[in-house]
Amino acid sequence: MLGIDPGLTRCGVGVVDVAPDRSARLVHVGVVRSDPGAPIEERLAVIAAGLRDVVDAHSPQVVAVERVFAQHNRHTVMGTAQASGIALLIAGERGLPAATHTPSEVKAAVTGYGSADKLQVQTMVARVLRLDALPQPADAADALALALCHAWRGGAAAAASGPLTPAQKAWHDAERLARR
Repeated sequence: MLGIDPGLTRCGVGVVDVAPDRSARLVHVGVVRSDPGAPIEERLAVIAAGLRDVVDAHSPQVVAVERVFAQHNRHTVMGTAQASGIALLIAGERGLPAATHTPSEVKAAVTGYGSADKLQVQTMVARVLRLDALPQPADAADALALALCHAWRGGAAAAASGPLTPAQKAWHDAERLARR
């Protein structure tokens, strides 16, 4: 499971293996960085190359990307949306299923609280993955949280373990209705 926290300057990437019992193991975590002073096309090419490298090195089965949401800073949301598009493009190029999750969905899945702060998310990610330290930077921790969220909400773990539990089915149905 590859989680991607899209960003134009820092694009967080995290790969985890999630077992049917929801236990998880860290495979890879990092950040793809692009130079803020470089032309946009070069920055997007750097992000694409970095994401392709991660996919090639770790062969994830699924890609989970943070869903872009409206922010007050239009410049920031545009860069995030462009990086998100690159992440989804890479998934499509490699024939990988892809999903998007909002920040509040990820926080709720990982911490149980949709308004959790960055430290709470990092702490739970470290606990779940049995890490000695909090994953840094926050972009990398967010990418790991995205991967865990998708797996726990009916992604790869559900596919590996067979039918959805009643709670997973209810969550899946609610998400499907919300997207209409």
